[in-house]
Amino acid sequence: MLLGLAIVSEVCATSCLKLTDGYTRLLPTIAVVIGYVVSFVLLGRALTQIPVSVAYAVWSGVGTAVVAGVGAAAFGESLGWPQWTGIALIIVGVVALNIHRAH
Repeated sequence: MLLGLAIVSEVCATSCLKLTDGYTRLLPTIAVVIGYVVSFVLLGRALTQIPVSVAYAVWSGVGTAVVAGVGAAAFGESLGWPQWTGIALIIVGVVALNIHRAH
């Protein structure tokens, strides 16, 4: 649960980066700082229960995939087959790390 909340916070913070307009807009900039602080605090707490290799892979991989989707949906950024392939490879890597953990 903590890892999931850390991912949500990181995705929100990263998505707000676009809205800062080069850190010239105060409210989005504050949202970025708060989002990343909350994300790292929650990630750190999650590491008490989850190995760092798995937690970081899930946090960064899921975050990257979701931010790509947010970029496409909210900011009109295009996702072609190379981007979709990259997202799929990230997901495969995260799954592989979790399978290894289970054995």
